[in-house]
Amino acid sequence: MIDLDYTFFVQFVNFIITLIVLNYLLVAPIREIIRQRKGVMGGLLSDTEKFVADAETKLANYRKSLDEARMAGADKRSSLKAQGAEKEKEILSAAGQEAAETLKAERAAVASEMQAAKSGLAGRIGTLADKVIAKVLG
Repeated sequence: MIDLDYTFFVQFVNFIITLIVLNYLLVAPIREIIRQRKGVMGGLLSDTEKFVADAETKLANYRKSLDEARMAGADKRSSLKAQGAEKEKEILSAAGQEAAETLKAERAAVASEMQAAKSGLAGRIGTLADKVIAKVLG
């Protein structure tokens, strides 16, 4: 059986004093270190979140400017393509006109040569006809 004499109370007081001293020497400093660590970690987490938000903003701005540059490039490309098509039309039109003029000149030259040949042969038709008849009858 347990006897409750004065030693129990002395041990109880000793336990309370030990508890207070240990709280003051061990528990309180550890709690302070944990509180400081929590503050530092919260600050680091805040800095990290701010960094991530800034990075996302910069990435969004980069993508936006990249899209704008692509659109500007596409507009420039289609503009240059239209200019090229217009220049092609002009060149083909000029080449077509030049070819038409050359063809017209050649047709005129062939027609004049044909007319000259006809007139040259018209004077000799009688002579040639007599020769052909002579050969056929002959």
